[in-house]
Amino acid sequence: MTNLTIRSVETRILDVPLIRPHKFATSTATAQSVLLVSVTTEDGVVGHGEGVTPGGPWWGGESAETMQILVEKYLAPVAIGRRVDEVPAVLDAMEGVVSRGRFAKAALEIAMFDAWARALDVPLRSLLGGAARDSIECTWALGAMPLDEMVDEITGLLDSDRHRSFKLKMGALDPAEDVARIAALAERLDGRASLRVDINARWDRLTANMYLPGLVEAGIELIEQPTPTEQIEVLAELNQTLPVQFMADESVQSPHDALEVVRRDAAGVIAVKTTKLGGLTRSKEVVAIARAAGVACHAATSLEGPIGTAASLHLACAEPGFNYGSELFGPLLMAESYVTEPIRYESGRVFLPEGPGTGLELDHDAVERFTRR
Repeated sequence: MTNLTIRSVETRILDVPLIRPHKFATSTATAQSVLLVSVTTEDGVVGHGEGVTPGGPWWGGESAETMQILVEKYLAPVAIGRRVDEVPAVLDAMEGVVSRGRFAKAALEIAMFDAWARALDVPLRSLLGGAARDSIECTWALGAMPLDEMVDEITGLLDSDRHRSFKLKMGALDPAEDVARIAALAERLDGRASLRVDINARWDRLTANMYLPGLVEAGIELIEQPTPTEQIEVLAELNQTLPVQFMADESVQSPHDALEVVRRDAAGVIAVKTTKLGGLTRSKEVVAIARAAGVACHAATSLEGPIGTAASLHLACAEPGFNYGSELFGPLLMAESYVTEPIRYESGRVFLPEGPGTGLELDHDAVERFTRR
């Protein structure tokens, strides 16, 4: 009989260069730091998870460095000696030693799921309810950049048919200038692509009321988190006033947050990130709440590498509630890969890898090359 007991938990930080700078509302990333967490069972089965925040601690309050300390000093000790299939018990134990720390918890929980699935020789989605689909639509996100650069990048991706929908980062510029830039882009593309925007919670209520109508008029189909995280009532006001889809991201960092968004009719779509929610288990709870309320779910990203992206992709392909596509493009933003076979992107979709666990195998030479010393 397979011994599923966790023998060890190991971590390393990878610094992976990006294909181009990716500008958020308050920071710019030129490389992505990834905490790679590896769980080994007594039988020698190894599972992997990733701890990643988009562009550093400005977004979720954690970084690869803080996650490593949390996992090594506090979370690993409560997991070692338990079985990889005792996920609920380990989650409860982690809650007892670390408050919040959801990105770190997600990395360890996903590594447990990966090891569990590999020990059973089944794909990860089999532990999440089975197959609802084998691929999902994938939106490409552009950092805040000049108009001509946006047009060139989007046109190239449309011509190759790798992506058909695009998310544009806002919030770094003066609001009037920012809206004019996006409206000009929509005019230049003339309906060739689906366009969404993400303001990363940077606008207050007054600014949102002044400038969001201009985005609606320009034909933007979805607006992500325009106002501050905790101001759900403001997001609700906007959602109930403007004729456009709103997506809650920063405002949903737990199942309870999702319940509040649903109760207040604050968004038509919820961005489900396995990282910000603390892993696959809590993410499934959020999807269940949203689905029961008729709110759509979008499989979002913290710019994870291939391992974290594949885990989120297994969830998105197991849960019918993900009915507003995905943004699981993280590996494409990295200049080099550290798995032997990359995830497949084509025809505007991202496809689920085959094989046990996440379906991916580490390229150990690449992992060593990117490991921070």
